[in-house]
Amino acid sequence: MTDGTTWTRDRDGGLLLFRFRGVPVLLSPSWWLGSVAVIVLYAPLVVRFLPDASALVSILLAAAFAVLLGASVLAHELGHCVVALRLGIPVRRLRLFLLGGLAEISRTPRRPGHEGLIAVAGPAVSALLAAGCGIVLLFMPAEGPVWLLVLECAVANVAVAVFNLLPGLPLDGGRMLRAGVWALVGDRGVATKAAVVGGWLVAGLLMLWAMWGVATASPDRWLRLGVCALTAWFVASGARSELSAGQRRAWPEGLTLADLTRPVLQLPAESPVANALGAAAGRGVVLVRADGVAAGLLDPYAAEQLAVRSPMAPAEQAAEPIRPESVLLDTESGEDIVERVQETPAWQFLVVDQEGRPAGVLRREDLRAGLARHAT
Repeated sequence: MTDGTTWTRDRDGGLLLFRFRGVPVLLSPSWWLGSVAVIVLYAPLVVRFLPDASALVSILLAAAFAVLLGASVLAHELGHCVVALRLGIPVRRLRLFLLGGLAEISRTPRRPGHEGLIAVAGPAVSALLAAGCGIVLLFMPAEGPVWLLVLECAVANVAVAVFNLLPGLPLDGGRMLRAGVWALVGDRGVATKAAVVGGWLVAGLLMLWAMWGVATASPDRWLRLGVCALTAWFVASGARSELSAGQRRAWPEGLTLADLTRPVLQLPAESPVANALGAAAGRGVVLVRADGVAAGLLDPYAAEQLAVRSPMAPAEQAAEPIRPESVLLDTESGEDIVERVQETPAWQFLVVDQEGRPAGVLRREDLRAGLARHAT
């Protein structure tokens, strides 16, 4: 389900292939490098299956394998994307790159069950595609280029599914492990550390398997070494990134949201901007129109500039709109608040109670300073 294919370049350097339910699907320049490597390393192995194949046929079949591997990764990531969207979790984009693919979820799942469902969706899609190819192979003679292409598709999907099920971050198996530990202990930070350790173990085992292939002169030893070295680096660096991200969203013990929020003051939106600035005095200001609808939060920087030019201008002209993503509940966990602030391009947030009444204003700078004080 896409809304058309547009071959344009994304601002991050990827090629926009199409959009899936509004989510851009990008092809990173590094994907081409990975495909060339697969062709170079895989082409010599084609002769094992088709002894009469010429050099050109071997290269073409190796290129087909690279494309099928990319398509398999794409289907895998679309599985994550579909489940995330069904759970109401936005997806920023989907990228294919040198070592695989990544569905960039815009918001961390709030429940371990949701994280587990999103994580298992990709390997499930890969397993289904591999099974479908396996059924086709049962009814085909085991010879010829077409048979090899179907076999390649089956192998590609099995490889994608098995690799991603390894129990270490940033792989799907690691996310499933984190979801399981999170559900058991109730602490996502502890679960992340457990899954990061799993990632480091996976990276080490990949390199051991690669070196075993070299030591035993396995026919695919160089392909195995190249792929394992790259993927081990990917897993180890991804695990480190996950650990850093977990530490950034950690909420110090003893710190409360009330310690960081500024008192909130409600003023009529038509109040003179100079008066609104004077009344603010370090507080957050919600500007309310005559009909009771909030016009926004007073932006003191914009208000100061407006007051210099026109001190009697309505304060609403210096208001920052209150968007759903910039509203925080005073009952949200500290970790969720940190993550929301990190993900939202706003510098101040309205904090409301369970009945929707303004309870304070949290500024990004205040959160940063508060976390830094408690970290020392």
